[in-house]
Amino acid sequence: MAVKQQFQSFADLLAEAKTPVLVDFYATWCGPCQMMAGILAEVNNELKGQLKIVKIDTDKYPQIASQHQIAALPTLVLFKAGKPVDRIEGVLAAPQLVARLRAHLS
Repeated sequence: MAVKQQFQSFADLLAEAKTPVLVDFYATWCGPCQMMAGILAEVNNELKGQLKIVKIDTDKYPQIASQHQIAALPTLVLFKAGKPVDRIEGVLAAPQLVARLRAHLS
């Protein structure tokens, strides 16, 4: 499951990450975003220790969403070494998401 934590800046979070970071840009009012919560729990179990999952509420952090050109929700962005390497808009089933992420984890 995604862990709630405070951080000084989003850039610091990405820079200090030892593993790739999958960022789930979501909003509490977004139905498809709520569906992603369970899917991300499955992905986290499947890829435990290989990546970190972080959720960013676009209503609370609009500047981060704007900086990463988030136009649709949910949007998942995979960061490696602080740089975006993949972007997924909309809901994707856990097996497809795991397969897509694994391509970047090796």
